[in-house]
Amino acid sequence: MTDKSANILIVDDLPENLLALNALIRQDDRTIYQASSGEEALALLLDNEFAMAILDVQMPGMNGFELAELMRGTEKTRNIPIVFVSAAGKELNYAFKGYETGAVDFLYKPLDIDAVRSKVNVFVELYKQRNESRRQVEALEKSRQEQEVLLRELQVTQGELQNAVRMRDDFMSMVAHELRTPLNTLFLEAQLRKMQLDRGNTTLFDAAYLQKMVARDQRQIQSMVRLIDDMLDVSRIRSNRLSIRPSQVDLQALLARVVSNLSNQASSAGSTITLEPGEPATGTWDEFRIEQVVINLLTNALRYGKGKPVTVSTAGVPGGVCIKVRDQGMGISEEDQKRIFEQFERANGNDGTGGLGLGLFITQQLVEAHGGHIGVESRAGEGATFMITLPFTPPEAPAA
Repeated sequence: MTDKSANILIVDDLPENLLALNALIRQDDRTIYQASSGEEALALLLDNEFAMAILDVQMPGMNGFELAELMRGTEKTRNIPIVFVSAAGKELNYAFKGYETGAVDFLYKPLDIDAVRSKVNVFVELYKQRNESRRQVEALEKSRQEQEVLLRELQVTQGELQNAVRMRDDFMSMVAHELRTPLNTLFLEAQLRKMQLDRGNTTLFDAAYLQKMVARDQRQIQSMVRLIDDMLDVSRIRSNRLSIRPSQVDLQALLARVVSNLSNQASSAGSTITLEPGEPATGTWDEFRIEQVVINLLTNALRYGKGKPVTVSTAGVPGGVCIKVRDQGMGISEEDQKRIFEQFERANGNDGTGGLGLGLFITQQLVEAHGGHIGVESRAGEGATFMITLPFTPPEAPAA
């Protein structure tokens, strides 16, 4: 049955009555089903949807009233309009009984052709209107559900945008703060030197003073350069332009050089960095990037290590090498371990140690670009051990 057609059930035990009624009410917008008994009618009612049913009252076996009572007791057929037809006289009061069983009309034979057609047309039109109303309600409900889904998606998007704006604002605030510190130091140093020069106190600028001045300036400039490099690396990672240039690298020599270069920084933090003896390891890596990874981890260890010793060690693994950097500082809670490798994230309770929260994110990207893996083992208050596993040979197309 299409949306524009309606099923009509006619039930009569006489074939000639079925034929006549069928011919009387048939039209293109409806399908006529015929049944010659109550049992046959029930089977059709359970398998099909009907706009109305025209039932003969007097049938052998199950009569029309009994069929109507069964229809009213079943959910699927309860609301089908029933019209009774009877050849019995009005004195038998069948019409009253028919209305008691839930009929909407009662017709006596011989049938009035115009009346029958008119009643059938009315019920068919009502059926179509109900179906159209139901279709519109279903369409409205579907539209409402789609709007709810869209609203939830918009709310999620709005939340993401708000989070992105908040991250941007936090990031700009952190950048301004991190840049201001070395710039303020340089500015104050320059002001002091200018004041001494204006007073003619050139004797202060001896070799020892100049060496200290240059060292301080160099540290502040390096801080700003590292900050800018981190931001550039993040931009390259986002645009998939972080390239790896592999060459043969002696890992022990690289680690020894980094530890030596950071000795002054460790001393300023009241700490030491110890490179534990390890087996020689040579791999095909980007030497500059691996050095950047180790520096990031050691700088973090000094920053959060509370002045306690930091150790660097290596161990062989199948097809590669594992580098471990251990500090004995504040440690990292299990909750923080899940997010410290994300952009702009830092462990809670970092005691104002600063930084943009980009170091570990960049480190992870560099390690993964080499086909490696980075992880951390730590408990709050018990220090942290960062472990980098690097294959001796990076992937075929080594790019982040």
